[in-house]
Amino acid sequence: MILLKNVIIVNAGSDLNGKKRDLLIKNGKIEKIGASIKEENAKLVEAANLHVSIGWIDTSVSLGEPGFEERQTLENGVKAAAAGGFTTIMLNPNNQPNPQDQSGIKYLKNVTAHQAVSILPVGSFTLNQKGKHLAELYDMQEAGAVSFYDYKHEVTNANLLKVGLQYASSFNAVVQSFPQNKDIAGKGMVNEDTVTTNLGLKSMPSLAEELQIARDLRIATYTNGRLHIPTVSTVEGLKLIREYKKTAQNVTCSVSIHHLTLSSNELETFDANFKIQPPLRDEKEVKQLQKFLNSGVIDVVTSDHTPLTIEHKDLEFDRATAGTIGLESAFGILNQLTDLETTIGLLTKGYHVFNQATPQIKEGQIANLTLFEPETSYTFEKSHIVSTSKNSAFLGKAMKGTVFGIINNKKALWNER
Repeated sequence: MILLKNVIIVNAGSDLNGKKRDLLIKNGKIEKIGASIKEENAKLVEAANLHVSIGWIDTSVSLGEPGFEERQTLENGVKAAAAGGFTTIMLNPNNQPNPQDQSGIKYLKNVTAHQAVSILPVGSFTLNQKGKHLAELYDMQEAGAVSFYDYKHEVTNANLLKVGLQYASSFNAVVQSFPQNKDIAGKGMVNEDTVTTNLGLKSMPSLAEELQIARDLRIATYTNGRLHIPTVSTVEGLKLIREYKKTAQNVTCSVSIHHLTLSSNELETFDANFKIQPPLRDEKEVKQLQKFLNSGVIDVVTSDHTPLTIEHKDLEFDRATAGTIGLESAFGILNQLTDLETTIGLLTKGYHVFNQATPQIKEGQIANLTLFEPETSYTFEKSHIVSTSKNSAFLGKAMKGTVFGIINNKKALWNER
């Protein structure tokens, strides 16, 4: 048993929102919520300004295992997610092999079962993510896949996306389409702007994203299939989605935390930790992206966590692999950009977007909870990184708010304090 003492509940739409209460957790369920609960046999959890919300979900996480265990194992990934406050993560098909049939999904479900962090596998959209033939979508969903995505690969064949959305809609599945037109992007590795031009780096215009989003939205209109556009990084892209959402509800999107706070100015040091896909945009674009946080256009904010070893990052910029870790730092950044309720909303709406039951803070409900303190300020350092790989773009950046721990799947994980 666990007794959460004097916690402030953050649960928008609930009568308990903003109230200070005690929560008694027994056998993995919220047994009682009250103003003052006494239970001598319970483990007491109490801290100054301690808040609780439903467990957070990250909809775009890559881990090394299987295939690249040197980057990050599943075990270490669970610890990193918990350190960041996430009770649920969606595992991108960014491994070797990638799941593209029922057996691949079943394997991931079996090896990740009974963890404190629930791991939801995402299946490949096409065979070998080559964009030529659909993978076994229905069989993968039956085995437990929550979505289908050729990770960081655009679906070049418009007809294949059309057919895939039509097919997936017959079993209410969500298809993800990476927003980048490869013909426009070419070999660009950074955003096309004044900073990158002066640095002499191969660039791609934001048009590459906008064109792909415009095409995909048109296909979504035709098929009425459920389309999720991950890691949108341009204002024009969000404007297109905003207009679409005025008349239809079958499209959702995410924005990664680094695109909301880091700009191409970071590239002036040629630090490969800032080589990210989609690329960091200019400072003006970043500030405009932030204005969308309270608009309802952005459904979820993701860490887009991508662990990479020093062998992939300690190279000349054009040879380094794109990606940054972000599980441990996502909350501390997002919490500075908007109010607390909006922050929690953006970290929890992913359940609804991907057909998962949204946890509840109610008596009798399964305890799926994140505990945190939202006001503490600190600087993010390597000592805060739990992930095996340390390729964080947020080292040395200011943070606001710390995660105390999580409770999920009848388990609790607490951060060192």
